[in-house]
Amino acid sequence: MAETSGTEDTDAAGVADADGALCPEAIRRALAGHTTMTLAYVDEDGPQACAVLYATGAAAGAGPALYFVTATTTRHGRALAEPGARVAFTAQRDGQEWSGLTGLQGRGCCRTLTGDERAAGWRIYTERFPFVAADDRLRAALERTALWELRPDWLRLIDNGQGFGHKEEWRRPAGP
Repeated sequence: MAETSGTEDTDAAGVADADGALCPEAIRRALAGHTTMTLAYVDEDGPQACAVLYATGAAAGAGPALYFVTATTTRHGRALAEPGARVAFTAQRDGQEWSGLTGLQGRGCCRTLTGDERAAGWRIYTERFPFVAADDRLRAALERTALWELRPDWLRLIDNGQGFGHKEEWRRPAGP
């Protein structure tokens, strides 16, 4: 169910439809407005976090998707590849004053992309980060690395600019 400060919107801008399928515009804007997320996960050694560059797109079905590159041989790559692995993440700009602080919190699952899905995700990633395609060595290295899709099932936008502690939340609708 989509929540926007405790109310559900059904406006023509697609903030949220009656069954909560659409992610609120403010959350989508915030996701698109950042490029780095801190990704938290748990493995056999306990909790850990890492920062990755990400690009946003729309996942098949409802809600956003975040695309990032990391090798499956890294600690977080191994942890994310575990069946049923869950992650939490945050995204925010550095150096904000508390009165205007905005940022995102989220939870979801990750998977590596292959074939046509990888090609589509790679286009989204390189459009967001054109320096990847512009540098032959970097592009070649990243093309050999796993491309991941993070599908959030819960997102929270914090926007103190609208009032201290202002929150908007979204949950991915249950479905097949």
